[in-house]
Amino acid sequence: MLIDQYYNETDNKVTFTRLQASDFAKHIANDFNPLHNIDAKRFCVPGDLLFSLVLAKYGCSKQMSFTFSGMVTNKVTLNMPVDSPQFSINGDNDKEYLSIEHSGENTNNSELIDNLTRSYVTFSGHTFPHILVPLMEAQGMMINIGRPMVMYKSMMIELDRLDLPNVTLELDKEKTTFEVNGKRGNVCLAFNLIADQQIIGKGEKHMVLSGLKLFDKTAIVTLCADYELMKKNFFG
Repeated sequence: MLIDQYYNETDNKVTFTRLQASDFAKHIANDFNPLHNIDAKRFCVPGDLLFSLVLAKYGCSKQMSFTFSGMVTNKVTLNMPVDSPQFSINGDNDKEYLSIEHSGENTNNSELIDNLTRSYVTFSGHTFPHILVPLMEAQGMMINIGRPMVMYKSMMIELDRLDLPNVTLELDKEKTTFEVNGKRGNVCLAFNLIADQQIIGKGEKHMVLSGLKLFDKTAIVTLCADYELMKKNFFG
């Protein structure tokens, strides 16, 4: 499957190297968040890689929700539990990192899972700057460039059918929101799932932004330019 090379598994225990997590972020999700760089001091495995792992291991259900509760590093070993309608993925350190609820019909169709994985993580990886910057500008608030804190909180997907594997994602601008409360913000990225030119489902990704400050157009333009240059340099 698509993500097989991005994790290691022995006896239902999963680990990630820094290179695997970083390569997934950059090559699959087009996500250049510095936290996923190999040499990052506060390195963490992308939440989208954990989401993708769950789909690969447990299949895709019509209703799925994910809540992220901890940052997985290359030093964490995850225990993959027996499937059930509600379960948590914990580390050998007994800490919970991800909880999942799923219901309805389930499929292990690899084509559907790979397409959904690639479409979702690509969409998710484009959050900055394509989606997040316009939302911040509209609210007149922005992340602290010196110490950007953007945390993946949760996501959900609802599919009406599982028999159309060529799934793509499209942002639902009307339902996408950015609510600001002081120096803290909550972002809801709403999207529709498309197959055969019809909407076959919907979903949401929720993020928390902290340390917000007043929007500075010049600073954001510089940050976006630096971000794009980093991507260009990586791909040569």
